[in-house]
Amino acid sequence: MLTLHPARLLFFSSLLLGTFIAFSSSSWFTAWLGLELNLLSFIPLISSKYNLYSSEAALKYFLIQALGSAIILASAPALIILSLNPSIMILSALLLKMGAAPVHFWFPSVMQGIGWLQCIILMTIQKIAPMLMVSYLLTENTSYIMFMSSILSSLVGSLGGLNQTLVRKIMAYSSINHMAWMLAAIHTSTPLWVNYFLIYSIVSSSVVSIMHSQQIFHFSQTSNLIHSSTLLKTTMFFSLLSLGGLPPFLGFLPKLTIIQSLVYSNSFIWLAVLLLSALITLFYYLRLIMISLTLSSPKTKSSISAPLSSLLGSITFINLSPLLTPLVAFLPF
Repeated sequence: MLTLHPARLLFFSSLLLGTFIAFSSSSWFTAWLGLELNLLSFIPLISSKYNLYSSEAALKYFLIQALGSAIILASAPALIILSLNPSIMILSALLLKMGAAPVHFWFPSVMQGIGWLQCIILMTIQKIAPMLMVSYLLTENTSYIMFMSSILSSLVGSLGGLNQTLVRKIMAYSSINHMAWMLAAIHTSTPLWVNYFLIYSIVSSSVVSIMHSQQIFHFSQTSNLIHSSTLLKTTMFFSLLSLGGLPPFLGFLPKLTIIQSLVYSNSFIWLAVLLLSALITLFYYLRLIMISLTLSSPKTKSSISAPLSSLLGSITFINLSPLLTPLVAFLPF
């Protein structure tokens, strides 16, 4: 688990530093250094003596990220010696690093081998630097690759989660599906991606916090929520629907802006595939909560602590915050 241990705090700080170096650098070499610092800081955070699978997940993550870094370095001699376009090689390496389709195979297995708190870092912070570096590579050739990767990510993320019974793998395929929307946002404008990524980070963190507090790792363990409080079940239901992008929850707002931008750019095929995949992801989100939501138990309800109760109240308020947007018209400024 991630605790306030000094060593883990140091590695987490250097992880954030590597991310800042990568997206604020003025050269590709400095950006590569930031990615390497980010990688080497995340490996100790994955490793845990309480988790037997963490060593395997750490090794997989290291090998994949090292391969991506090697491809980025190889783009320089490829440009000098073979006169190849380096942007395509760099884009392929960045897609591999962020786990976008068709180079996504490592992502669900690594997610399955680590804890929930490491999962949220892998789904959010670890994607910031590669995605912002992708925005620097927008050319006519790379736009076609981004389009194909976004289409494949939406299909893989939606269909891959249908036959899963492990919750961490479901969240991994959910993250791959959201990457399809983020690639579409980057293709349109970087501020649009920032808006989507921030809201995705908030909503996915709310889901992961509930999973972590209840120690839910398998589909069958969601039945344990039958004996939980109504507030916990309702909050989990709202969080999953918000993650699926269903109105009027918070996760719908960034998807609405991407839908508008794709309509304005006449990218109707791209939009149709993204919307179809979003409906499929909603189906397996509903599977997660349907057992505990529809069944009730005559047994005594388990009480929840005051800090957890306030956390659940905050999560519910955040996911329902778009309902308050009409009140903005009454503000004096």
